[in-house]
Amino acid sequence: MKELELKYGCNPNQKPSRIFMENGKELPITVLSGRPGYINFLDAFNGWQLVRELKKATGLPAATSFKHVSPAGAAVGLPLDETLKKIYWVDDMGDLSPLACAYARARGADRMSSFGDFISLSDVCDADTARIIKREVSDGVIAPGYEPEALEILKSKKNGNYCVIRIDESYEPDPTEKKQVFGITFEQGRNELKIDDELMSNVVTANKEIPEAAKRDLAISLITLKYTQSNSVCYVKDGQAIGIGAGQQSRVHCTRLAGQKADNWFLRQAPQVLSLQFVDGIKRADRDNAIDVYIGEEYMDVLADGVWEKTFKVKPPVFTREEKRAWLDRMTDVALGSDAFFPFGDNIERAKKSGVRYIAEPGGSVRDDQVIATCDKYGMAMVFTGIRLFHH
Repeated sequence: MKELELKYGCNPNQKPSRIFMENGKELPITVLSGRPGYINFLDAFNGWQLVRELKKATGLPAATSFKHVSPAGAAVGLPLDETLKKIYWVDDMGDLSPLACAYARARGADRMSSFGDFISLSDVCDADTARIIKREVSDGVIAPGYEPEALEILKSKKNGNYCVIRIDESYEPDPTEKKQVFGITFEQGRNELKIDDELMSNVVTANKEIPEAAKRDLAISLITLKYTQSNSVCYVKDGQAIGIGAGQQSRVHCTRLAGQKADNWFLRQAPQVLSLQFVDGIKRADRDNAIDVYIGEEYMDVLADGVWEKTFKVKPPVFTREEKRAWLDRMTDVALGSDAFFPFGDNIERAKKSGVRYIAEPGGSVRDDQVIATCDKYGMAMVFTGIRLFHH
């Protein structure tokens, strides 16, 4: 197949729409179920590049949850402890495959943003992963293949309309890429930068100690940023992104946005949240939304009399600001990547509030000394990669 006609482009009024190969070659994908759209394919192809690179960098199965051409979450297939199983709503599913763990992590990091995601998997989709996907609100999935049982599970989703795409994992694009804006063609060399330990060898802070697990997490942050709309910042802990701030004009706003998401991820593990008693039959999305409001500043929106009864069996106590801060102070050893240099030390100050200890950024700001001094104040280790990772 050299061309695939789409229903419409980014919006219903944008017709005609298609994907095709300019060089006359066959498309490297096969649609096994559903009818993917323009934005679905943008998410699928960006997400596939991300998970393929994560797999190469770590040797572990990888998954990402994409929304509007940026990842809401990305992770590698490390085992889940009992707390993570519970906050990702997979504690009833028994032992999970590494790929399923990767998707549970990617989906669970920011469940509000992952609602209606497009999924990319580095490995052949197995039944465990398909069962998690089946129970979530999602638009589709791309993977290099599907086990027969997994494919049957996915084909039954959305009354048979769920989008399932198989990609040829041997496909390599041309070294130059093109896009059009306002009828004008842009061309550039593909970003083939390899993110590895050598890229993180220039440690510029007084603290030079970066453990192997932290190097892995820094690599995950940078690879994730490589496929995230810029400006972007990514917090990573234990093999998964826990907060991604994408597409902000100000870098400190990226750092704050991603930091707030990282905080929410950790707050969901607090005893006050784990002990919430939800009414029977509550939908997963309503449960996620209630948690998000409960741990935020507008908590009375779910705790007011006449309201809480719709969500909880027992009225929860207020999770006070002081209690939340005390819990967040327990979050440590977080890795942080930035797709361009930090221009001010205020980014480091914000990162510290979310447990960041390891940082990777290009360097090159006229205030690098101020940024380094702020890291040194908190005993952080920071590397200058010398490479910017803008993506648009």
